[in-house]
Amino acid sequence: MYPHERSLVKRLEGKAFALIGVNSDPDKEVLKPRLEKEKITWRSFWNGPEGTAGPISQAWNVHGWPTIYVLDHKGVIRYKHVRGKEMDKAVDELLAEAEGSK
Repeated sequence: MYPHERSLVKRLEGKAFALIGVNSDPDKEVLKPRLEKEKITWRSFWNGPEGTAGPISQAWNVHGWPTIYVLDHKGVIRYKHVRGKEMDKAVDELLAEAEGSK
């Protein structure tokens, strides 16, 4: 998914858009070089040493990885489990909606 996420971040640069990741690698020291290798330029939170059972996944009720939530400009989850073109469509729709509400 990283290539698609990188292209989405690049395409929407300067727009009211933020991609936020949560990483479930239990070892933070192993995670850092991986983020650099994969060219992760967006904010990626660490889910703690518990890995997939960490505090972020518990708070957001995540049971499978990857889990994708697309939130609108008000912070409401509007889409779940969308990828690729579906994710692009969802994001574009919500950006247009947010720009129309200004």
